[in-house]
Amino acid sequence: MKYFIVDVFCREKYAGNQLAVVIQDKPLTDTLMQNIASEFHFSETAFVNPEKNKDGSWNVRIFTPKNEVPFAGHPTLGTSWVIRNEIDKSPRKDLTLCVKAGLIPVAFDDESSALWMKQLEPVFSTVHEGVPIADFLSINTDDIDSRFPVQEVSTGINFLLVPLKNLAAVQKASLNFQHYLNYFAGSEPLPVFLFCPETYEKANSINCRMFAEFFDIPEDPATGSANGCLAAYIVKHKYFGSHKTDITVEQGYEIDRKSILHLKANLENGLYNIEVGGSVIKTAQGELCL
Repeated sequence: MKYFIVDVFCREKYAGNQLAVVIQDKPLTDTLMQNIASEFHFSETAFVNPEKNKDGSWNVRIFTPKNEVPFAGHPTLGTSWVIRNEIDKSPRKDLTLCVKAGLIPVAFDDESSALWMKQLEPVFSTVHEGVPIADFLSINTDDIDSRFPVQEVSTGINFLLVPLKNLAAVQKASLNFQHYLNYFAGSEPLPVFLFCPETYEKANSINCRMFAEFFDIPEDPATGSANGCLAAYIVKHKYFGSHKTDITVEQGYEIDRKSILHLKANLENGLYNIEVGGSVIKTAQGELCL
């Protein structure tokens, strides 16, 4: 059973977020897929059926080292790249993945070597108080930008979005795991996505970090699903003064996995149009010994 390893949201090899894509040309049990994902131990491993559905979509399942997830950003782009270049081997301009969260369209921009995914309609839910959030992030309460809410947002996976004032606050953040678990006691702990409008590189508009220690991902170098939530958050709350945005985001700089994500979004007539883009580079391929 063939597999490929790709880096997603990167400018060069060995940056961005790693992904293993397994070509599932025969049935695998859920337990075996979970074990394979644990063996790779990347933030996610994707399993793609090489036969298209009747509607032309491709069935994909996504696993973290600990559990299956209904949707994730860099597996969507990375798996789409593998389908186009290693399975379909055609110059197609778009395709659709069928993941547990729904159908995710992906477009290829050959001129910029970027792939773009259109994310599902966002769901905005609970707003959290800043004091306990600052406590488990090991920052000061006044590091949180109180002009905007600390809020749960989902486009398939629920994230807790935390707006910070500056890069210094992002840099010093560190998850106190016990305080984090205490805060979410009695409910499912959420991955925490923090961001600020100060960046390492002038070409970028936002710096961000993502902690998901509960899911065995201490820090994710590039999180397409969370950035889709961020794009929705930006236009809903007019973070840059508008219900429309077209920006570049940097992530993973603090853990030496520099990642670049492109976000486009707008809010019109109560509906969101959210696109997240980035590049994919193959780094390895091989066969699983099953």
